Amino acid sequence: MIIIPLNAIHIIFCALFAAISAQLLKPIRGYILDPNKKWNWRLAIDAGGFPSSHSAMVTALAIAVGIHEHFSSTLFAITVVLAIIVIYDAANVRYYSGQNIKVTQQLVRDLQDKYPKTFNDPIYDTKLKPILGHRWIEVLGGILWGVVIAYIFHLVK
Repeated sequence: MIIIPLNAIHIIFCALFAAISAQLLKPIRGYILDPNKKWNWRLAIDAGGFPSSHSAMVTALAIAVGIHEHFSSTLFAITVVLAIIVIYDAANVRYYSGQNIKVTQQLVRDLQDKYPKTFNDPIYDTKLKPILGHRWIEVLGGILWGVVIAYIFHLVK
């Protein structure tokens, strides 16, 4: 029988709550910024946007581990390295993949206009999601949100 210590469950819930709440902030932010004041609940499940839920989750994880296991622990060091990898991926690799999709879609549209008979394969009509990653401001928002959530979880423990 595997018994998960209460500290571990607390840390898992902290990280999950940071990610879920960051996702739920996206439609709220969308509503505030929308001049027509319309809700777009799709933002709650879309990738990308402010704040980065990936960054919030791994930051909350690292901070919660640091609080519980001490910031000088090996486990904290491991979670910080994991956070750096995820944050870098969200802001660079995934972001530029999204940019690449935008360029590719525009190139296909241009070629279809110029050579409609050549580019009529259904594969060119595939809808790809252009927003995969985050700008750095979105990542920083996620990091800040993760720190706040970890601190709140520490206070209410």
